[in-house]
Amino acid sequence: MSRTNTPSVPSAPLRSWWGWGWESAHPDDAECVAMGALLPGTLARPLPVPRIADLGIGAPAVQPPASLARLTSTDPADRAAHAMGKAYRDIARALRGRPGRIPDLVAFPTGEREVADLLDWAGEHRVAVVPFGGGSSVVGGVEYRGDRHRAVLSLDLTRMDRVLEVDPEGRAARIQAGTLGPSLEKQLRPHGLTLRHFPQSFEFSTLGGWLATRAGGHYATGRTHIDDFVQSMRVVTPAGIAESWRLPASGAGPSPDRMFLGSEGALGVITEAWVRLQARPVHKASASLAFADFGAALGAVRALAQSDLAPANCRLLDSGEAALAGAARDGSAVLVLGFESADAPVDARLAQAVDLARSHGGRHEPSESGAPADEAVNAWRSAFLQMPYLRDGLARMGAVAETFETAATWDRVPALVEDVRRTVGEAALKISGHPATVNCRLTHVYPDGAAPYFTVLAAGRPGEEVAFWDELKTVASEVLHRHRATITHHHAVGRDHRPAYDRQRPHPFALALRATKATLDPHGILNPGVLVD
Repeated sequence: MSRTNTPSVPSAPLRSWWGWGWESAHPDDAECVAMGALLPGTLARPLPVPRIADLGIGAPAVQPPASLARLTSTDPADRAAHAMGKAYRDIARALRGRPGRIPDLVAFPTGEREVADLLDWAGEHRVAVVPFGGGSSVVGGVEYRGDRHRAVLSLDLTRMDRVLEVDPEGRAARIQAGTLGPSLEKQLRPHGLTLRHFPQSFEFSTLGGWLATRAGGHYATGRTHIDDFVQSMRVVTPAGIAESWRLPASGAGPSPDRMFLGSEGALGVITEAWVRLQARPVHKASASLAFADFGAALGAVRALAQSDLAPANCRLLDSGEAALAGAARDGSAVLVLGFESADAPVDARLAQAVDLARSHGGRHEPSESGAPADEAVNAWRSAFLQMPYLRDGLARMGAVAETFETAATWDRVPALVEDVRRTVGEAALKISGHPATVNCRLTHVYPDGAAPYFTVLAAGRPGEEVAFWDELKTVASEVLHRHRATITHHHAVGRDHRPAYDRQRPHPFALALRATKATLDPHGILNPGVLVD
């Protein structure tokens, strides 16, 4: 077993405080206008890029003691950057100069003892503590709403960013929770290993954030969630430190890790974890197929999910999503397949998958699909990474451009997708007077069901974009509830999904969760408003 001491990776200086990702990657004004022209009813010119100086950030309501002051910042730029996540409603609020409650302090602990000291101080002084990794939450998971606490401290863990230990025999590593995706993989590369967990937010999210939100990652089948890679965890709570044993498996009662996976910082602060690794894949192959009928494509995907082929990528784009991504130009739905392995070529498995999809009506010939297979795959990959930036550009044009996702069993998926398209589209037209585009893709598939992911594009109501989206979100949540589909497959609950989550979870479980919260966080300071009150 080897120990590593990789130095901290400096944080990127050009992160956007109000929008997704890098400042330099955002569309310029002309590009925003061009995008807005595709949605009738948007603004004539883009809203200006918001400035921190215009927020009127006041003095913090509290001052930490001298022993903790060195860990904290009251700089307006730090406080603004930690006020919200990266959901559409966050972007729209920032553009209108209404970001919500700005944290009074931002703390940057470098170790577990400092985290514990900060929690002790916050508990004594009625200061809410909001754990913060990369800040990529799209469900209101890293902001404070309310006025029950004297002040708000954003607990930024990104200075706890090292791979501390590697076990090559067991293919596992002990990693600090504040490690961002690129840094995590860079530190594992010399060992020939990878976590191979690549959510869309990979570049701007941390291991701790993935664990706290039960994030979905690279794999479309099999090991789709971060849960599948967890060997043990270490969590600092106001009641003490919880650390589970490293074990390949255990039947010793309820899993302690399960209590903190998906807890969203409400029960404790995840500081490190042992995670299961794998050899870096060297064999890769991909292809795409076009379908004239979305229902037939669903059948193909279900057959693939129920086979033993286990594609790493099995994304189904409906005709609207395929057109948006540039993966098809003829109104077809597109299935993007990918296989990878560290041990053996995967071309034969890809060929089997293509044949299976063809038997359900899929077209693999380039001349029929309107684009060569590799071109469609590459178009999807590019659109996947660029979409958050394009969303922010549309938001500057006053448009509503956002996504939501869910999961349901196969017997419910077709009716669910159709109901969401129809009901959300009708609601958008009624609210704004302009037609909306509602597209769907399947991001993850299982033998017993799938995870539909919806994109909504509509002209907003000038100055009321957030209210418009909240109304659409309520309508969408009702549709999901009606079909007994989960309120979230991998985006977490946060504050935005709380009403629907309260309806989804069993009542006895809610009682147990509240009791756990009261025991581990007796002062009620940890991320108030997520999961439980």
